[in-house]
Amino acid sequence: MLFRYFRVIVDRPLLLSLFAVAMSLSVADIPAVHAGETISVNVDQAKLFKLTGRVATLVVGNPLIADVALQPGGVVVVTGKGYGATNVIAMDRSGDVLEDRIIQVEGPTDQLVTVYKGTERESYSCMPLCQRRVTLGDSENYFKANMDQAGTMSSQAGNTTGKAN
Repeated sequence: MLFRYFRVIVDRPLLLSLFAVAMSLSVADIPAVHAGETISVNVDQAKLFKLTGRVATLVVGNPLIADVALQPGGVVVVTGKGYGATNVIAMDRSGDVLEDRIIQVEGPTDQLVTVYKGTERESYSCMPLCQRRVTLGDSENYFKANMDQAGTMSSQAGNTTGKAN
């Protein structure tokens, strides 16, 4: 029992040190955004960038186009949610604007096949095999059916009781 207690004491600082080193290395690799530079991200993907200064608040112009999240050290995560352009404003604790950047969200980069059935549209990602892919602009029935299946699969995967619903 004493050995187990000692192991926890030794492992926790070691793990915390390793985590801190890993975070500092990864933060150093994140590019800083320069004045006037547009941040480009693909829909359904995320991009990291670093802001200079002591950022306290981020405001995104249109959260339907992009989502932004501030991480420690001025690292910002931008996730493309819809096509188009919006902006993100970084402010310090006193409300002064530190930076105002344009975020451009573009289409997916995977090999996308679009199938039209009259006015109905379906999208497939073909990397390397074609599989259904929910994309903005797909017909409502196709979109809803795929989202319902994904939601059911996610809830079943999260079921920790071991019983099927």
